[in-house]
Amino acid sequence: MLEIDHVTARHGTLTALGDISFTLEPGQRLGVFGHNGAGKTTLLRCIVGAHVPTSGEVRFRNRPVAAGHVAQNVREGIAFVGQGHNVFPTLTVAQNLRIAGLLFDPTFAKEVLRIFPVLEERRHQRAGLMSGGEQQMLALGMALMTQPKWLLLDEPSTGLAPVIVRNVMRQLREINQTMGTGLIIVEQNVPATLKIVERAVILKSAGLVFDGAAETLANKPDLWEWF
Repeated sequence: MLEIDHVTARHGTLTALGDISFTLEPGQRLGVFGHNGAGKTTLLRCIVGAHVPTSGEVRFRNRPVAAGHVAQNVREGIAFVGQGHNVFPTLTVAQNLRIAGLLFDPTFAKEVLRIFPVLEERRHQRAGLMSGGEQQMLALGMALMTQPKWLLLDEPSTGLAPVIVRNVMRQLREINQTMGTGLIIVEQNVPATLKIVERAVILKSAGLVFDGAAETLANKPDLWEWF
């Protein structure tokens, strides 16, 4: 279980999150939506421990997440894929995966390559020579090398063509179904994300203004009025 308990977070004098609370069951798929500056990325950073809340706490497996200790939280089972191509561009695909799994099970690379066949085809290629979509898949694969219980993704479709976005979303759904990994996806592409998540939250002006079933949100005729 992952619990966000009355979390308030600030950047200097700016309140990025104001008293946010919700609980996720293991393996849930959550979409996090909102306008720019609503606090979405800050929420992910609080969950992985990269940002220290002003008040409240995040709990994973009934224990507080160690704020300021990202590496420890990754070892505990929380993985974070930030915006951009988070890969080592001068190293091959295989080397990137090996580095990501150094403290875990390096043989798990076989499962990652099964989920992402294009990485199998490119495993001896330098990551920096791959397309944006392929690099995004590699970044996901590197996160999976830690065999996380929760996978946090910040704008995974940014800069990708629609057909690549559909492929990435399909693979995220497969990761959830085959590995039982919970997903928390921050996305501007609301329609594509609502197709694969089961629950959605909307942040607005640092507050939580919607928390419910993804289907309910998808069927709202005034959906864009929330943003």
